[in-house]
Amino acid sequence: MQSSNTQTPQLIRNVKDGVLILTINRPERRNAMSPEIYASMHQALSSAVEDKDIGAIVLTGSGTAFSAGGDVARMAGATAEELSYEQKIARLRGRARISELLHTMDKPTIAMIRGPAVGAGLSIALSCDMRFSDTTARLGTAFLNVGLSGDFGGHYFLPKLVGMAKARELYLTAPILNAQESLSIGLLNQVFEPEELESTVMAIASKLARGPRTAMAYMKQNLNHALHASLSEVIDGESWRHIRCTETEDHKEATQAYVEKRPPNFAR
Repeated sequence: MQSSNTQTPQLIRNVKDGVLILTINRPERRNAMSPEIYASMHQALSSAVEDKDIGAIVLTGSGTAFSAGGDVARMAGATAEELSYEQKIARLRGRARISELLHTMDKPTIAMIRGPAVGAGLSIALSCDMRFSDTTARLGTAFLNVGLSGDFGGHYFLPKLVGMAKARELYLTAPILNAQESLSIGLLNQVFEPEELESTVMAIASKLARGPRTAMAYMKQNLNHALHASLSEVIDGESWRHIRCTETEDHKEATQAYVEKRPPNFAR
């Protein structure tokens, strides 16, 4: 088993068995996001896109929270900035690239949630391919509670997961949902007991990291394409990606392993 660690004060980066684990590390603030976290997470995800040693990404928080979203205390104490309206928009748009990377990169992404995932924390979790939590999870949009409309792509992801009517309810009334409520409407994929969460998620992520990466990348592209394309367009895309996969060493290894009744050993 190989692992490596680098750490910044507010984001921990750990690579284990081909899985990049990013841990938001402000437990004293319930892992509220900060400029340093945004920058570090963007850099780590951008690097992971091209890193052949990384086959899957797990995003989580330290302590008892996933992320409380934006740092409300910092917002309340913020002083006037010498930035134009357009510069502020560009800065937020750049930070929201985190959600785009998690959603569009060819590698599977997982949010591992304990405690609150609210506001921007929820939006970022929704941008991942899968969300697994323990029974302490509490999910909510929460933006209206601080007089904001919402960011980080939540308005794109939430209606696709729960339907437009429910998404409107969750944004406009801002309830905090427990783990079972979140699971029942499709915000979470599975819920585990607290002592089971990390080992189960890491087993899933490690299996994905060992899997046929071209096929998984194309599968994710198919699913993302299907969010906006017609049936005919989706079938067109499926067809050329599927045929491309038949030419890969992964496909040849998988079929040979099936015949020989052994686990496949996919290339990296």
